[in-house]
Amino acid sequence: MKKMDTSATGSWMLNNKPTSSAVKNSCHPNLKMFLAALSFAYFAKALSGSYMKSTITQLERRFDIPSYLIGIIDGSFEIGNLLVIAFVSYFGAKLHRPKIIAIGCVVMSFGTFLIAMPHFIIGRYKIETSVRQSVNSTNNLSPCPESSPESTRAGDRPSILPSRGCERESGVSMWIYVFLGNVLRGIGETPVQPLGISYIDDYAQSENAALYIGCVQTISVIGPVFGYLLGSLCAKIYVDIGYVDMETVTIAPDDSRWVGAWWLGYLIAGTITLMSAVPFWFLPKSLPVPLDKHDTSCTPEQTRFIKDSPTMEHKFRPEEPANLHQMAKDFLPTLKNLLWNPVYIIYLCVTIVQFNSLIGMVTYKPKYIEQHYGQSASKANFLMGMINIPAVALGMFSGGVIMKRYKLGIMGAAKFAFGTSLLGYFLSLFFLAMGCENSKVAGITVSYTGVQGSSYQEPSLFSDCNSGCLCSRREWDPVCGENGITYASPCLAGCTSATGSGRNTVFNNCRCVALADTQPGNLTAALGQCPRRDGCDRIFPYFLALSVLSSFIISLGGTPGFVLLIRCIKPELKSLALGIHTLATRTLAGIPAPIYFGAIIDTTCLKWGYKMCGGRGACRIYDTSAYRIVYLGLTLGLRTVSFLLCISGFALLKRHVKREEKYALTNGSAELETLRKEENSSVHCEQFIPASDCNPDRETRL
Repeated sequence: MKKMDTSATGSWMLNNKPTSSAVKNSCHPNLKMFLAALSFAYFAKALSGSYMKSTITQLERRFDIPSYLIGIIDGSFEIGNLLVIAFVSYFGAKLHRPKIIAIGCVVMSFGTFLIAMPHFIIGRYKIETSVRQSVNSTNNLSPCPESSPESTRAGDRPSILPSRGCERESGVSMWIYVFLGNVLRGIGETPVQPLGISYIDDYAQSENAALYIGCVQTISVIGPVFGYLLGSLCAKIYVDIGYVDMETVTIAPDDSRWVGAWWLGYLIAGTITLMSAVPFWFLPKSLPVPLDKHDTSCTPEQTRFIKDSPTMEHKFRPEEPANLHQMAKDFLPTLKNLLWNPVYIIYLCVTIVQFNSLIGMVTYKPKYIEQHYGQSASKANFLMGMINIPAVALGMFSGGVIMKRYKLGIMGAAKFAFGTSLLGYFLSLFFLAMGCENSKVAGITVSYTGVQGSSYQEPSLFSDCNSGCLCSRREWDPVCGENGITYASPCLAGCTSATGSGRNTVFNNCRCVALADTQPGNLTAALGQCPRRDGCDRIFPYFLALSVLSSFIISLGGTPGFVLLIRCIKPELKSLALGIHTLATRTLAGIPAPIYFGAIIDTTCLKWGYKMCGGRGACRIYDTSAYRIVYLGLTLGLRTVSFLLCISGFALLKRHVKREEKYALTNGSAELETLRKEENSSVHCEQFIPASDCNPDRETRL
């Protein structure tokens, strides 16, 4: 190797190691700008994505749809990715990557605005209620219409009388606009991750790439913090705020019929996403390449070969005009080359299974907190944003720091990611023991006499205590009796009169309340469900603490696992590999997981609501014990399968390293030393060397 003139270069020592000055200036200003722009884009897409997760119960109630249909809407984002991701990842890597990312951000913002559009074209939200004005009076409420015994047992009184708006609202399913908007979001988000991460890995020093990727991934987890906080704020605001008199709204935010201002957050998220597109228009197609990418002691998958340049710290890759015909011709052979990598394939299988578990769990976790622990949608989103998500962000950042601090190689990163995931799995098993009993609802979870364990059947909603009223079995307008039992409606509670107005309405002479009351004379009931027992409130803080701890430990392996993906493939296949990885996980996990998780959760519903024009609507109350078992059981079961796949993955990875050692024995001692350093988790690259010392005819191997 030729000695370099230190006075001329100002950045090289005689032993060919860079001075501190060289290292300090190794990050190009445009790379810093790209890091900032990509971080903001990650923040914007994560904010809008997490806000979508935070509004699933609001959308479910607003459009009167079950959980599995919400799963289809949530999975439509991945459908958008599926349409274009393979081509964007392959062709985009050969074109102007920053500008393609900018176009994606613009499309993503338009999709977010489209999601909010139904609010402005649909009618006002009508609350399902059984309270009627008396025929003979405009002041007194009549919750118990008189009836004959025959008509009472029929239970056919409609919950809401048909209106002229019924046909208009049923003619067009407004949730279709939400579906299409989410598809557009998925299309726009496609280039951000594969092109952004590959751009960083191409133009950052090898030893800093993991830290940079960790920083970007951390910002992408900070986005959901603000997304869930925005969801918490909007969930407190009534959906038709500014259009209705709030004094006439008889439900509170913790009511299962409450719908917040879900549309407002999408307008805010769309504006932020549109702003994130601006910086990418001013970034160049390529940046200087650090010379450590060409060091013969670097890992083979990080090797680059470029022409000589007078620049000492960086080399520019020659710009070649894009040949679309040749690119299309090379696509299938390139794809075949990638899919013949067994380590990459087993990595795909493991992440697909784990993403099924993760996506299903995250999608319905706020709903689980609402239904199982009796929290409002606003509080559930607030806790997700302020407690759970920061733990994930800290874990991912710490994982990147650990990668840099201990200089983990491929095997080291794989072992670290597996260990943290396994420890988090064992901690998550304790969630199964943190259960709450079902709420006491007469005729559904308890009998009208207060006996626990009643199985729900529609005829069981009727009893002798409400036989004098013509009640509907379809209505859900819960009232809380002074005996601590919730009744599906004032009519089914046997109440005959009411006083007060709005949320302060009190129902009197409730015969069913007296039936299960140990203290005769307490015959009143108030609007809303009865609060949970104190035992459930005591368990909830422990649930939150364990959730934070397990999320932090699992996310520690996030960055090492991601670096493992981009280090186990050839450099020229990096963008395509990231795109195929994203395509596979979103097609086989992002689309189906919310659907089958939602369908299984629907099986635990005890009382369904009904649409204004007929047909089943959103679920009003769940069997919390069954919900806990199917939700946590499915999540943990999928992770168990992924661990079994990891065993074969380690065997393949170890075999691959041995095979590369044999290859290195026949192709030079320098590469053999590199592979041994890689297996022992040593440094990938620690020095710059002139490009002339690289052999341009040598093939880069995995």
